[in-house]
Amino acid sequence: MAKYQVYGIGNALVDMEYEVEAIDLGILGIDKGVMTLVDEAQQLAIMAHLKRHRHRRESGGSAANSVIALSQLGGKGFYSCKVADDELGHFYMEDLSKGGVETNHHTEKAQGHTGRCVVLVTPDSDRTMCTFLGVSGALSVQELVEDALLDSQWFYTEGYLVTSDAAREASIAAKRIADGAGVKTAISLSDPNMVKFFKAGLLEMIGSGVDLLFANEFEAMGMAGSDDIQVAVEYLKTISRSFAITRGPQGALIWDGASLIEIPAVAVKAVDTVGAGDMFAGAFLYGLSQGWDHARSGRLASAAAAQLVTKLGPRIPAAETQAILRSFDG
Repeated sequence: MAKYQVYGIGNALVDMEYEVEAIDLGILGIDKGVMTLVDEAQQLAIMAHLKRHRHRRESGGSAANSVIALSQLGGKGFYSCKVADDELGHFYMEDLSKGGVETNHHTEKAQGHTGRCVVLVTPDSDRTMCTFLGVSGALSVQELVEDALLDSQWFYTEGYLVTSDAAREASIAAKRIADGAGVKTAISLSDPNMVKFFKAGLLEMIGSGVDLLFANEFEAMGMAGSDDIQVAVEYLKTISRSFAITRGPQGALIWDGASLIEIPAVAVKAVDTVGAGDMFAGAFLYGLSQGWDHARSGRLASAAAAQLVTKLGPRIPAAETQAILRSFDG
């Protein structure tokens, strides 16, 4: 039996979340509802504009949130990432450990700045992210822990890594190791901008195909080059043996390799959608790692993501995650 249910690789970002008005995005010239890479000076200017706004911070990064969600549900995860030898870097590693996730502590911390993601949440519950990667942009094969990867059921990577040549190559190398050892592979497309500007790189990361792909409907349709969700479904079948397409209040579409399954949304009042897709992926992977079928895993993922969006932040306390699992009837 594998030691880890999921071995993840992704950016190490300290999420700094602010509640703002739509007018703030206009003043700052930021595209709403997507992730935009910025340099440190741009990010500091954004934070200066928001200095009177209260904010909260947590260890983040898309794949990290998913692996932590899996851990909170009772799974065991490992996460490879890169942080700097600064206050945020030490905070990140401590927060990851508190989340029950093992990581590449053996790696020497780099000089420089740990990555930060300024998350702007508007009253419509949408989230807009401005990311300064810092040393995470230099994530490379040096951060891989092959022994942990080989002792895992699943390898999971995030589409955000496509923006860095070194990180993309690390993801491709890890997938090659996983494929060779029979470790199942999964990827999240992460963000519509990743699909819009880096589709070729994502296809490199996917290679000959993955066992599981996560996307929201806009990412899926962007990959297919169509505004028809059915065309997107057929396209994703050509690059992944199974997949989950999240559709917000319309629920999710799951392809299990043989059948297309509709997962209804859980009706809630959304406050903040930050991390909803990450929670969905983490809970879905937890279900599969327990031997559940795709339909049951999808229902748990939908329930967990619905609970998450009723609160601020990319995660909920472990006790709440456990309560969802206990109350889940399958």
